[in-house]
Amino acid sequence: MTKAAYVTDLKTLQGECTANYVRLVRMLGDLEAGEVREVALKNHDKRLGCLWLEVLECAPYTSIIRVSQSGVLDDFVDPPRMRVHLYHDVRMAEVTDFQRKRHFDGRYRYPNAHMHQPDEKLQLNRFLGEWLQHGLAHGHSLDLPELR
Repeated sequence: MTKAAYVTDLKTLQGECTANYVRLVRMLGDLEAGEVREVALKNHDKRLGCLWLEVLECAPYTSIIRVSQSGVLDDFVDPPRMRVHLYHDVRMAEVTDFQRKRHFDGRYRYPNAHMHQPDEKLQLNRFLGEWLQHGLAHGHSLDLPELR
């Protein structure tokens, strides 16, 4: 029996990108190009690390944000980082770079040379959403007290 080819789920991908746009706009506040927001991640009184949001570029219809995290395991594990494009006209945010790898296709044949999952693009955007949601739920920022 032949396995059916993966079909990109555009509705789910667009939903993730829209939700991530809302999360990022809430967390960025009124930051401008060149500015950074630090969101401390804590569990009770124990600091677990920081989520960093840096506005790399700002234009009327798009912004480019670097999202990264620093923490207690930085000496052992490469900390996560991604570049995200915010498309203000359609109110969507899309991961365009993850761990310095750029351009992700909507679907991949599997297996492939880079071992991308068939729905790699969706998974990266879903990961961004979970990461931001965790920051909103457990993060503390002096600039944005409404994160809690």
